[in-house]
Amino acid sequence: MKKIGRILLKIVLGILALLLVVFIVLKIVFNDDVPQGEKGAAADELGYAILESINNKDFTQVKEIHWTFRGVNKYVWKVQQNAVDVYWEDYKVAYATQYPQISFAWKGDQKLSGKELEDAIAYASKNFNNDSFWVVAPYKIFDIGTERELIEEDGKRKLLVRYKSGGSTPGDVYLWEVDENNVPIAFKMWVSIIPFDGIEAKWSDWKMTDGGFPLPTTRSLYGIEIPVTDVKVIK
Repeated sequence: MKKIGRILLKIVLGILALLLVVFIVLKIVFNDDVPQGEKGAAADELGYAILESINNKDFTQVKEIHWTFRGVNKYVWKVQQNAVDVYWEDYKVAYATQYPQISFAWKGDQKLSGKELEDAIAYASKNFNNDSFWVVAPYKIFDIGTERELIEEDGKRKLLVRYKSGGSTPGDVYLWEVDENNVPIAFKMWVSIIPFDGIEAKWSDWKMTDGGFPLPTTRSLYGIEIPVTDVKVIK
């Protein structure tokens, strides 16, 4: 038994060492510094061009957006009411996006209170902030608390957006790349929940929704698709 234990220990230590090497390699590969650009009118001009290209006015007037993320979290976002119903397992949270403290939650038919209510609201808040970003991120480039910079890189004009406040992870930075029509096609990100800097996500196959604005049907990280499904827009 001792011999088997030593063998298992060696295997575990070997796996841990391999994971450490992989982490170090990835940290070296994905170690881009946040680029510095030009703030002010030039950056905002590109930002407005992006919003125009994706029909932002229609987005701001939409009634509801539904989707599922990772096959786990389901959302009914009531945009004009600043509210979203969040579902997972047998939980439901009626989450007030501007005033989380007035939100309600249920587990099955039981209305939650106390610590259980606080935990459910915290889950809904954190996951809605993350999961909705993967659905509508380009429409959030002028959110309250953002700063923009125009970046000239590889002969292209790109838009860097800093989220100085708001959301679950203030301080995150995204560098948007657009096509010749100013439609977003990718961003690089510097975010607190990912230990690597400058990871790139692709946004592609934009399709018009019933709300009169387009959304990408494919979002991916190095070929791995971000699991956003069952998207439905109600005008």
